Amino acid sequence: MNLALPILVPVLPALGAAAGLATGRRYPGLARPLAVLPVAVSAVLALVTALQLGTGATLDAATRLAPTGGPEISLALHLDGFSSLISVLVGLVATCVQVYSTAYLKDDPRYPSYAALVSLFTAAMFLVVYSGDLIVLLVGWEVMGICSYFLIGHHWETADARSASLKAFLVTKLGDVPFLFGLFLLGADAGTFRITEVLRTATSGGLDHPTLIALLLLAGVAGKSAQFPLHTWLPDAMAGPTPVSALIHAATMVAAGIYLVARLLPVFLLSSAALLVLAVMAAVTMVGSALCALAQDDLKRVLAYSTVGQLGYMAGALASGDRQAAVFHLVGHGAFKALLFLTAGVVIHAAHTNSISAMSRIDGLRHRVPDAYWTMGIALVALVGLPPFAGFFSKESVLTAAEHAAHGEALTGHLGPASAVPAAAGWTVLAAGLLTALLTAAYAARLWLVAFHAKPVTPVAAPAGAPYSPEIDEADPAHAEPAAMRWPLWVLAVPTMGFGLLGLRSDWLPALLDGEPLRPGFETMVLGTGTALAGLLIGWAAWRTVNARAAAQPVRVPPQAGPPAAETLTAPAAPAAADPGRLLLGPLYGPAQHGFGVDRLYSALFVRPTRAAARLVRFLDRAVVETYVRGAGAAPGLLGRAVRFAQTGNAQGYLNALLAGAVLLAVLVAVGS
Repeated sequence: MNLALPILVPVLPALGAAAGLATGRRYPGLARPLAVLPVAVSAVLALVTALQLGTGATLDAATRLAPTGGPEISLALHLDGFSSLISVLVGLVATCVQVYSTAYLKDDPRYPSYAALVSLFTAAMFLVVYSGDLIVLLVGWEVMGICSYFLIGHHWETADARSASLKAFLVTKLGDVPFLFGLFLLGADAGTFRITEVLRTATSGGLDHPTLIALLLLAGVAGKSAQFPLHTWLPDAMAGPTPVSALIHAATMVAAGIYLVARLLPVFLLSSAALLVLAVMAAVTMVGSALCALAQDDLKRVLAYSTVGQLGYMAGALASGDRQAAVFHLVGHGAFKALLFLTAGVVIHAAHTNSISAMSRIDGLRHRVPDAYWTMGIALVALVGLPPFAGFFSKESVLTAAEHAAHGEALTGHLGPASAVPAAAGWTVLAAGLLTALLTAAYAARLWLVAFHAKPVTPVAAPAGAPYSPEIDEADPAHAEPAAMRWPLWVLAVPTMGFGLLGLRSDWLPALLDGEPLRPGFETMVLGTGTALAGLLIGWAAWRTVNARAAAQPVRVPPQAGPPAAETLTAPAAPAAADPGRLLLGPLYGPAQHGFGVDRLYSALFVRPTRAAARLVRFLDRAVVETYVRGAGAAPGLLGRAVRFAQTGNAQGYLNALLAGAVLLAVLVAVGS
């Protein structure tokens, strides 16, 4: 293989980003081609690279980047089936996002910088995927963090966007600090930062501190991939433009943490404690995020909590020792989650609101956006995990991995012994995965039915105080969405429908990865599909119940001209039973709506003490340090003024002083003698 092909994959978007930033203000007409073409070419090159590499093959190339006096840092390239598959996903989603953004932000004056940052974001993820050196991987990891800060805060004139971008940056950096120490310790134990050499050392049992390394790395993964307890930034990140949400949730940023653990899984298999911690973290994340999604009224926040839960599935597969299932679900989820967010953007433009309950008041919303209606339905079915969509096969592979781990037969393949995975981790992931499948189907049914199939004569308003992540509308809702916002939906619908079936029918996908079978077990498949169908029925029954109650107590709708008043983000109060989520969750509805108070807890434990410490430091700086500095400057001034009285320039005065001094000295001498 010509090494120029994989090298150009991350380089082209980076060059496009540099060119876009350099020419955006002076030549705004170049912003769109510089945004779309480099990323599209990189996507094609990633596909060509994957096809040339084939299945079961690897490619390693490296050159020393810098001597360190210890483990060397190399500009290394490592290609295998995992990197090939994920790079194709990144290229596909990034291209669709760039094309979609040309219409979504067509009147945004900051579009050139936005597009350049999206390209840089894409290049950074390509670097993470293709890197064969942990330090070079860290560069891409951190570049994604700073890009997410700027992109989430794109609408910086709004307070929500400013606080969301800052929160995302700080929370992820909180995880990155121990992550950095974990990488250094891993490199020190292995004697190298080259990933292939690190894995060889781990497989031979040459690491001295595997548990400490794994736990430190998990801190960074929890922050980047939004796992409990560092998951709180992701729902608030919905204040950014919708295409950015699609990119972050589907193919970059949150996927990076899962990919890293999959790449370094032999290191984690050396520590049962770390795998158990990962399993508990995944279980809490899955169930908690699904409950929160069931209580959200903001469409994008529902999808955000959905992403957190699906990432929990991937983390659960890794905790069960099966990285094939984790990456399978990562790729399938990337396709249907990007589709969900892009369809959400179309629906939000048509409805002129993020609020699901406000959408329910709009008569014939599904007829205004037929492409988004059908493709969102496809993506939601994949999210629920019904056959034959990609989400079904990938979710069932995760549950199958957990089942095998629970029985002491973890599907670790050649990476390590099955006994390395504790059975408790498998049972934890399996139980949480089945419960999450039930809740996922319920909130997917709620979203679909309330947004598109509610009767518009009965207003269903947003509960007072419900959290929202509003963004500035960039398109005129009175006009149909342009083709650039429609055809990416159908492009992403193809892998959403066919990826799992195509990958497993010919066993092409397992051969591309570790070679282990990915077909779901029959018992697990029945359980997973049964719980998903039960969740759909429960969601539908709850929706019918609240509609019947609302019909029994009709609410008078005042005459309106133009868009309904409830299409604003803070709608008037409505009957409490109007939301199926409230009926299903009962007393948990309020806590789940606000993320079970995790943000408030962090505010009490960390934010307020930090602010109090900052106020104390400010007081000490101004009242103590500055007083000392001012005193040190004032004392010489006072001394100078005192001395100045003696310097009058009067010769007679100087002689009198001299005479007085001489007399004084004579007296002292006489007295002393």
